[in-house]
Amino acid sequence: MKKALLALGVAAVALSAAPADATKRYHKATCAKWRHGHCVAWRTSRHSAMYRVGYRFGPRYGYSTYRTLPRTYVSRYDLSPDYRYVYRDNYIYVVNPRTYAVERVIDALTR
Repeated sequence: MKKALLALGVAAVALSAAPADATKRYHKATCAKWRHGHCVAWRTSRHSAMYRVGYRFGPRYGYSTYRTLPRTYVSRYDLSPDYRYVYRDNYIYVVNPRTYAVERVIDALTR
């Protein structure tokens, strides 16, 4: 009897749980609309930078060199070769070379 009740309880939880892809995130987006257990509309987040101001990368991180940054971004955001940069997922993280802390986060796609 206990096993049957336990099995029914497990089945009820399994049926009431969200679909498997409900918790997955694809390209910084979450599901906005569900139909028949599948996501049919995605909501993206504008402020989905991976790192925030104050995050410390450390001296051994693989920084992007100043020369590899696109020239349009260098002139538009007044970037200097005196800093270190992380250019990832269309974000430019300006890193202080002494403290290795992020001082500025630039979303390169906003302009």
